[in-house]
Amino acid sequence: MKGGRIDRLVIMGGPQFRALKDVSRIIMEYRRVGRSALKLSAISLGGWITFGGQIDDRSATEILHKAYELGVNYFDNADVYAGGRAERTMGVAIKGLSRESLVLSSKVYWESLEGVNGRGLSRKHIMESCNASLKRMGLDYLDLYFCHRYDDEAPLDEVVRAMDDLIHQGKVLYWGTSEWRAGQIANAYRIADLRGLYAPAVEQPHYNMLVRRKVEDELAPAADDLGFGMVTWSPLRSGLLSGKYNQRRPKDARLTLERYADLHGIVSEANLETARRIAEVAEDMGVPMAQLAIAWLLRLPQVSSVITGATKVEQLLENLGALDVVDRLNEEVLERIEGVLGNKPGPED
Repeated sequence: MKGGRIDRLVIMGGPQFRALKDVSRIIMEYRRVGRSALKLSAISLGGWITFGGQIDDRSATEILHKAYELGVNYFDNADVYAGGRAERTMGVAIKGLSRESLVLSSKVYWESLEGVNGRGLSRKHIMESCNASLKRMGLDYLDLYFCHRYDDEAPLDEVVRAMDDLIHQGKVLYWGTSEWRAGQIANAYRIADLRGLYAPAVEQPHYNMLVRRKVEDELAPAADDLGFGMVTWSPLRSGLLSGKYNQRRPKDARLTLERYADLHGIVSEANLETARRIAEVAEDMGVPMAQLAIAWLLRLPQVSSVITGATKVEQLLENLGALDVVDRLNEEVLERIEGVLGNKPGPED
């Protein structure tokens, strides 16, 4: 892996895992976050939409503990997920686990507190939101704390200083960005270098087979130059790349629910045709489509971890099975996938 070492750990699975994968073990892979010494499981578990929303505390605890048992060490969250309930649910789920073995994250930007300063990246909102997240999750510190979006109204030196102060206070170990442009991250690095402050260690971008240009054209080269890692979200394009929509539209699937109306455009005929053709590649390889889609993301050495979601243990286990697929992505398979996608960024773009 460019910029860091990849570690692998053999985790023995139980009868349910063997039944689903027809193997008795999974080899969890750990990747360094850019040039930092922090290591994350290559596949991680996030609380967006599921924790505090689609699943209750008992189900969330079962899924998180199974993930931990199988080697997942990174669990992602945000203050606005389910109006704060996702953080509370994760706080319940991690009880009894070794805090030192976990990497836990949350985020700040969107409106989460009352008043005109209740959103954005002002020093006030960053500090108060961090304290609120720690309280909801029952933690003394967060391993990773993300600026959930870039704030045009907040002076960047104020943002970098506030995150640096949280690190010095022991409330945050590493800070990062989410959905920032490479130039914005580079500016944060310049400020940090000039003033002797902690720079962002990680970026969290939207990345999957259908959404790739910014990551591959812009962020991956910047990650190599500056030294940050990437943890990516929505690997299955809100379920489209799992294959669940290839034949019909399940009534309870996310992209059909009214509260996610802004995502309904994802299920276009063009995207469905692409998904069906990727499913053919997966079928020829003898692997589930979701595993192929997740494994494809891990081909990039700049990706430290792929954040996945799950509403039941079976989904979690299928997602983790992507680790067995990564080494099978040879040049022929990758070329075939590119032929299906037809969206590879390049100089001509």
